[in-house]
Amino acid sequence: MPIAKQVISLNTSLAIAQAALECGKSNGFKPLVVVVLDSGGLLKTYLADDDTSLLRFNIALGKAWGCLGMGFAGREFERRAAAQPLFINSLQVMSEGKVVPARGGVLIRSESGQIIGSVGISGDTSPNDELCAIHGIKAAGLIADHGDPE
Repeated sequence: MPIAKQVISLNTSLAIAQAALECGKSNGFKPLVVVVLDSGGLLKTYLADDDTSLLRFNIALGKAWGCLGMGFAGREFERRAAAQPLFINSLQVMSEGKVVPARGGVLIRSESGQIIGSVGISGDTSPNDELCAIHGIKAAGLIADHGDPE
């Protein structure tokens, strides 16, 4: 019997984004942009702090879209970019520059381990962006897959 496909709801995606922004504020990070995608890569939620810079949406979207498209998160993306720059360059060309292989892109998994979406954050350092993405996902009661085993 096939497993029913799980989806991320609008309310859940909004809760993730709001918790991620609060994490940034409480840690004194620079203004953040948060993007939440469903498992098909469609934009569910986009929130931005005041005073974010012009390209932050595109960077956050590229982090979320890239890890969702490849099936692994930002930490693994960084490792592969360092080890296989020609492959990453080819991926950049094929995706028309939509992939950002950096921390801050985190997969959202259900309790059963199914990928149900991704989060991309941009605004501070990539490790701080990732910290907020993980916080938002966990605050919504879901599993944050950052690319390293726990």
